[in-house]
Amino acid sequence: MRCPRIYQNQQYTLNETITLDENALGHTIKVLRLTNGDEITLFNGNGNDYQAQLCDVTKKSANALILTSTKRASESPLNIHLGQGISRGDRMDFTLQKSVELGVNTITPLFTERCGVKLNKERLAKKVEQWQKIVISACEQSGRSSIPEVKQPILLSEWLAQPTQALKLNLHPKATHSIMSLPNENKHVRLLVGPEGGLSDTEITQANNLNFIDVLLGPRVLRTETAALTAITALQCRYGDLA
Repeated sequence: MRCPRIYQNQQYTLNETITLDENALGHTIKVLRLTNGDEITLFNGNGNDYQAQLCDVTKKSANALILTSTKRASESPLNIHLGQGISRGDRMDFTLQKSVELGVNTITPLFTERCGVKLNKERLAKKVEQWQKIVISACEQSGRSSIPEVKQPILLSEWLAQPTQALKLNLHPKATHSIMSLPNENKHVRLLVGPEGGLSDTEITQANNLNFIDVLLGPRVLRTETAALTAITALQCRYGDLA
């Protein structure tokens, strides 16, 4: 069986015995039914993987002995900040999960004219917490040891105005440039993707006025979740680590 990768937010020291937190305990002991002597891989977001051996396992608690520390080379040389128009239902969850698997580094959920999602302060906080958990789960599955950050949702206008040296791109079905025709050297990209209904003409103009380049993915109209993942894949092929 593949060695399970578990995120636990704490510092690790070689030959130290640590106690598994509630999430790690539930996954390793209650779901996978691991026991004393079984090995797991722990990570805390610092870029390292920590091989550990389970010990003192009971139904309600378990410890792990830290055996080795290894730098994991799973991060792309391309840094992508995704500005994603908030979409309904599971579409947003799917977009976050798969974009992390493809190597995105930062995600800012955006309120746009056509996002159609209304959340009060309490529900919004719970959503962000849920989205961050989805990101962590995607890192566990995909082998990433650095955790992308889900920023607090903001208005599109605020995100567009943030200062950056990154290449700024906006997906647009009527654009004349493709991602593959962009300049050769870029290590930082801010990618704007609209919600289900797309961005309004006013929003597109606002993005263009702030030096966002419209790019085309092809002749077909893609759903928002498909568009984001296709663009990230193309960017990783162009500038990153997908050959």
